[in-house]
Amino acid sequence: MTVRRGVRLPLEQLAPYLLTVPDPTALLDFQTVFGNTRPVEMEIGFGKGLFLLNTAISRPDVNFLGVEIERKYQLFTANRIAKRGLANVRLVCADARAFLRDCIRADSVQALHVYFPDPWWKTRHRKRRLWTPEFADQCLRVLSLRGQLHLATDVGDYFNVITELLADREELCPLAQPDAKEPEHDMDFLTNFERKSRKAGKSVHRAIYEKWV
Repeated sequence: MTVRRGVRLPLEQLAPYLLTVPDPTALLDFQTVFGNTRPVEMEIGFGKGLFLLNTAISRPDVNFLGVEIERKYQLFTANRIAKRGLANVRLVCADARAFLRDCIRADSVQALHVYFPDPWWKTRHRKRRLWTPEFADQCLRVLSLRGQLHLATDVGDYFNVITELLADREELCPLAQPDAKEPEHDMDFLTNFERKSRKAGKSVHRAIYEKWV
């Protein structure tokens, strides 16, 4: 497939990939959303969509639901996905904390991917942080048995906050984290943030957890 870079598709061509938060809020039926019963993985805060793009291409037997609070990134990523005709991706513009709580069924998600969340450095802004005890509880609730939680950040202090939160959840078991592979080209990174961080020489902290009970 030839992908025309820089071309913005009309909204009607993006519409099949754009998921609207139910109003009033209700639990989603993934079979209805995707039209099949394949397993579902979610990315929280997908930004420009590099992870979703690459993994949806490489794993067509899995459905991917991305959640992003910024509408511009929802549309940007939908444009990338639509150009490639990737039928296994849906994108929603929402606050992930509320979306998990109100719209995702318990034990329904095969994996959660949370990469490079904003650390909200200033004390007065920390209430905006994604990772709170409540969010950790929601991650645990929506994961299926043997479901995995994948994390990455280039902020060591925030990584410690996250791992301390998860250490209190006895249902989650930390797994060995494989070493990051060397990229073969400029699109061969986990996310755009990882590319920026690694090129700047920053350390990337990673973890994987599995829900075992």
